[in-house]
Amino acid sequence: MASLFREHDEERDEALVESDGEQAALPLSDAEEPHRTAADDPEQANDNVETSRALALTDVIAPRSGPGEALIRMAYRMGVPGHALAAPFRRPAALRVLATVESPVTGDRAAGTALRAGHFLVHGVKQPIAQVDFDSSARLAPGIEHTIHSFSWLRDLAASAPREDCVSVAERITAGWLAANSDPAKGPAWEFEYAGLRLLAWLVHAPLVLSGQDANLKPRLLSAIGETASWLDRRAPRDGAGLGQVAGLAAVTAAGLLLPEGKPRRLYGEAALIKALGDLVGEDGGVLSRCPEAQMQAVALLTDLIACYEAVEIEAPQAFTVMRELLVPPLLGLRHGDGGLGNWQGHGAIRADRVAALVEATGIRTRPLKDVQHWGFHRLRAGETVVQFDAAPPPRARHARTGCASTLAFEMSDGPARLIVNCGGSAMAGGQVPARIGQGLRATAAHSTLVLDNANSTAVLLHGKLGKGAETVEVERRIVKGRGGEATRVEASHDGYGARFGLTHKRVLTLRGDGTELAGEDILLPVSRKGKRGKIGFAIRFHLGRGVEAHLSEDRLGASLLTPDGRLWQFRLRGDAAGAKDVQLSCEDSLWVDGDGRPHPTEQLVIEGMTSRGGGQFSWLLKKMG
Repeated sequence: MASLFREHDEERDEALVESDGEQAALPLSDAEEPHRTAADDPEQANDNVETSRALALTDVIAPRSGPGEALIRMAYRMGVPGHALAAPFRRPAALRVLATVESPVTGDRAAGTALRAGHFLVHGVKQPIAQVDFDSSARLAPGIEHTIHSFSWLRDLAASAPREDCVSVAERITAGWLAANSDPAKGPAWEFEYAGLRLLAWLVHAPLVLSGQDANLKPRLLSAIGETASWLDRRAPRDGAGLGQVAGLAAVTAAGLLLPEGKPRRLYGEAALIKALGDLVGEDGGVLSRCPEAQMQAVALLTDLIACYEAVEIEAPQAFTVMRELLVPPLLGLRHGDGGLGNWQGHGAIRADRVAALVEATGIRTRPLKDVQHWGFHRLRAGETVVQFDAAPPPRARHARTGCASTLAFEMSDGPARLIVNCGGSAMAGGQVPARIGQGLRATAAHSTLVLDNANSTAVLLHGKLGKGAETVEVERRIVKGRGGEATRVEASHDGYGARFGLTHKRVLTLRGDGTELAGEDILLPVSRKGKRGKIGFAIRFHLGRGVEAHLSEDRLGASLLTPDGRLWQFRLRGDAAGAKDVQLSCEDSLWVDGDGRPHPTEQLVIEGMTSRGGGQFSWLLKKMG
């Protein structure tokens, strides 16, 4: 049984990354996956794994540079101007973008079309361009704030129509933003992440904003590009963490590639970015924030940056291509039968077309991650049934973006129909998801797992951060044999309720080999031998997918679940849970947030009652009936 700890250990084991050479195109079918589990490797099954231990890319693929380049990098880091190092006996070259970047990453066509019609479309909410306050001090909803100050809308606009039809809109918004933010200042616009994303967007989509009819815009924007690149240079050593730091350093590296006399900046940016990527990503390729949206953003950043290298015909460091190859399999592991992602760590169910387009843009052909360690999301697949199981501690504070107390929650789909889900959507609060419920969507009760005394398994703090709670997760995965043949069994337990209630929550999920049965056990174990006296309230929640109809049985020990496409599943309490007098099954209201930030009313099954502080066991079964 492997132990995953939330604590950070500075000691690093040797990281081993093997590259088989060039890989191409699309994800392989799950049916072709070799099934390898921890049980197949006893040494692996007994390892202690630190969930936040980062992949040290510098130990795997050091940047190729000679002594001269190392000296240039050091001098640039110390503040020597780039032109003095690149061309010491010439005047500084005029600022211009040296090449046109053709990035394969595509944007949201609907959002781009909305821009051409005169408004931003963010998380399903329309905001007229004329009514937007671009000033960094303006208070905006998080979604629109990100869109405006990161200039992510440029990608959407480029995807919506030919360039000549988009230039005027791009110029109008860019001119408005520059007028409100003429100099670096405080506020969201000058957060390290936003400044990096903005600079990278300007460089990658330069034809949209530098080749139009506004003669006054070009010199102003070129000046802003130069100032932002220099600002990022100065702030890089002390600003940003996680994905934000990677975004800023990717922009620094891109500026070194695409602006004149940029070699010193490129060398400096490459070395810093490789280190930042090692701090962002765990050894199995999952970002340490454990957030699917952050995983996608990291893939898109590297793809844009590699496109910048291709534009100037310079070979990208191997570390960047290897890292991108590591990032894709964990992302594919969170796909349901409909091709979209599960609702994890605050985001909605990211659409299948977005995931497919991003994977196609990378040109990587791979399968979903099976050997899960730091990523923590176990994927069980049999027949048309897919189960995703969160069997790792929540992200540490420095990595959490919209951290959720979701330990031991699961999602389940049957073909294209999502049967059991998590609510999701807290990262989209302020759009169609009301801001007042954003915090609640991060709670344990908003996930399909057990809740004790209506308390979170990990403390949910403001600004997306998490406090104390589930620090250690014990997990074991193996193949077992039963009356229906082989089945996949995953056992996991967490200590999030140990300090407060003296109980450890253990969950066992067993998926039958043909995918027609998922057996579950939720077990409460006393932390000490004596245990505590008295009883405590508990609730085991099963949030149902959109359109799933639930009908409780007459004995109130089960329910029939009918999916929108006519698939029928039966839910039943078993064992002690079925015979307990103070345990009942009910059906309550819930909600589910899709990938566009739209909340949908749904239902949830709740096993609720009182249990002894000395422990308890509650068994249940989901069985496909047709």
